[in-house]
Amino acid sequence: MLPITERVLAPGVVLRAVQTKKFKTSMLGVTFLEPLREETASLNALLPKVLRRGTQAHPDMESLSAALDDLYGGGIEPIIRKKGEVQCVGFWGSFLDDAFVPEGSRILESAAGLFGEIILRPAGDGKSFVPAYVESEKANLIDKIRSEINDKLQYSLARLRRLMCQGEAYGIDKLGSEAQAQAITGEALYARYREMLETAPIYLYYCGSADIDRVEAAFRKAFADLPQTQRQPVPETISVAEPKGEVRRFADSMDVTQGKLTMGFRVGGGFRDMETVARFFLLNAIYGGSTNSKLFLNVREKLSLCYFASSSLAMNKGVMLVYSGVEFANFQKAENEILAQLEACQKGEITPEELESARRSVVGSLRSSLDAQGRLEEYWLNRFVTGTSYTPEELAAEIEKVTLAELVEAARKIRLDSVYTLRGKEG
Repeated sequence: MLPITERVLAPGVVLRAVQTKKFKTSMLGVTFLEPLREETASLNALLPKVLRRGTQAHPDMESLSAALDDLYGGGIEPIIRKKGEVQCVGFWGSFLDDAFVPEGSRILESAAGLFGEIILRPAGDGKSFVPAYVESEKANLIDKIRSEINDKLQYSLARLRRLMCQGEAYGIDKLGSEAQAQAITGEALYARYREMLETAPIYLYYCGSADIDRVEAAFRKAFADLPQTQRQPVPETISVAEPKGEVRRFADSMDVTQGKLTMGFRVGGGFRDMETVARFFLLNAIYGGSTNSKLFLNVREKLSLCYFASSSLAMNKGVMLVYSGVEFANFQKAENEILAQLEACQKGEITPEELESARRSVVGSLRSSLDAQGRLEEYWLNRFVTGTSYTPEELAAEIEKVTLAELVEAARKIRLDSVYTLRGKEG
């Protein structure tokens, strides 16, 4: 089991370090955790893009890239993620691990320092961002929001989340909306930046060979100028245990040749305890989360009702989404069979072969995450957002113990909330 250490560097500023010598690179991350809100989503999404354009010491991307090249070709990238109803705003970076550089070289301190420089000393006059950077990245953000309609599956899932979770923060896109982005001004963005620096909880992450004391010292020095304020707690995700009424149905028509059927389920509330998470992880793999799932083998392969059919879980929100590509004439047949496969799970109609195949798939995926730095960072960010600390190995061991009866109990909590279809204009 990899050594995991967590230290509080200041009120609301937490460092989690994973000590390992298995990678040739080390990964660093800095994430601000903001509640997902309509009025700030696009501002937050734009911030890391503008910050990455330059610093006071390296005022443009060319000089910043040169500084990264000096660190044996390291990289720092802005990243926006949505975890439940938490908007995760920040950066992650990959650098050659100190164990693989010439004797006497120390990359960790310089890499952490560059993170601090990007976040605390952005290019500009110290009172505002460079206007050209704001306008350029604002245009890029608007283009990205507009382009989401080009991926019809992702568009359909976003529409389902927004319509199903009307009045809930979970329905808000991590990038906000085009209208919000259009309204951004340089002054508003800088004000949002200062507020985030002073109030948002901060999650610092390190994975590499350096010992924890050295990692802590590097981050403390890099972020010594961070405002010493009393930060907000990590935002909570509010879960809704069951649908509030009858199944709601929504539909759009577009010039498409393949329909999209997406279905949103409530799964009995948000889950954080390891035992419940293990049961739903395994249940999702049996139902639609793997290539040996009931949806794949029956709805797609056996009955040929869908081009694809899968399910995914937002565990801390307590939502399961089923998504499929369907011929327009098969919408109702596909929906009926998707629900029939869920009913089979609720009745315990799961063969020993299905159970063990899914168990191997989920356990194998968790254990393989230990060999992929990006997936490992994502795993531990999820744990931080949910306030839990069980390791991938511990979760895998818990999944090994899940029984059929426990799966049936979990499946019976699942209720259909909303259905969204994307149809052809003549459908």
